Amino acid sequence: MARVYATPEQLTAWTGQPAPADADRLLARASEDVDDALTTAVYVTDTAGMPTEPKIVQALADATCAQVEYQQATGDDGTGAAGRWDSVSIGPVALSGRKDGPATAGDVDLAPRAHRALRRAGLLPGVIW
Repeated sequence: MARVYATPEQLTAWTGQPAPADADRLLARASEDVDDALTTAVYVTDTAGMPTEPKIVQALADATCAQVEYQQATGDDGTGAAGRWDSVSIGPVALSGRKDGPATAGDVDLAPRAHRALRRAGLLPGVIW
């Protein structure tokens, strides 16, 4: 089962706006992005893989909410597909102004505020001892 680091209520508190109808899905996808950014981070977890230290729990919740906020601001629906073109038409196909995304499929387009929350908690850059 995938770990989800924030709730719709936390997302509402973070953004100051009501959580969208698909908040659970967006938070799950954003949590995956946070996990991908933390591939070398070391912190104490419970048997479900969830962090146990309050500072880390809060940092992951903040980073997840920041990721959803960022995706919504950039027009992304959590798939990573939105925001790649300035203009798109469907018939007969017309694309314009491609924007660069992550350099490779494994890279994460992590929200700046998410990155800062993780860095402040000592999770980034990840170091393996």
